[in-house]
Amino acid sequence: MRLESDDRSELVSQLLYGDCFKIIKRNKNWLHIKTLVDNYSGWIDQKQHLPVPEKKAESISFKNPQYALPLVYFLETASQQMLSVVMGSNVKAAAFLNQSFEGAVVKGKRKKKDLVATALMYLNTPYLWGGKTPFGIDCSGFTQMVYRMNGELLPRDAAQQAEIGNTLSFIDESEPGDLAFFDNAEGKIIHVGILLENHHIIHAHGCVRIDRIDQTGIYNASTHHHTHKLRLIKKIV
Repeated sequence: MRLESDDRSELVSQLLYGDCFKIIKRNKNWLHIKTLVDNYSGWIDQKQHLPVPEKKAESISFKNPQYALPLVYFLETASQQMLSVVMGSNVKAAAFLNQSFEGAVVKGKRKKKDLVATALMYLNTPYLWGGKTPFGIDCSGFTQMVYRMNGELLPRDAAQQAEIGNTLSFIDESEPGDLAFFDNAEGKIIHVGILLENHHIIHAHGCVRIDRIDQTGIYNASTHHHTHKLRLIKKIV
């Protein structure tokens, strides 16, 4: 998904296999879309989609979605071709498309501890602005995908995610799986990560990595300084 209808335009997000959307308008070979799950807008090349009836799209998106668990897996199309899908793809769409996915899936609401296990599967993923896959991901795409695979739908951007859930006063009140948000000098939320045990956090910064966190923010042991200033901690589940 791009900011404007141009291949050179900024990447703002990504659609994975099975993600459904509404078409807002058309511009030559481009579609301005809004995703069903998180109402996020952007432009895609019209060759990158397949029309789906509205009720079917809603069923795929919201009625017992199933997310691919392997880092990369292949499904077989109706013409017996192999199509690759990445971790977190909603493979419930396969049946509607007359395709076959035989890999492991996760579905439904899972236990809070499973958030951490899922987050660790993305460890060392390169940072990519707008990315949502194990081959490139940004901070809010990371938290969104981890929660999504555990049955919880989050908004796309960090500032949007900071508006939901219950605010905690101190790190010691938090549990592994809670979200920590960080702001810039103007007070704008610009970063988010998932809290771990023993005052650690996993977040996408250069790559998906684990750092220490205190009441000041994220502390990078390699550079010996804080990289992000803590704004608030939220309990979503």
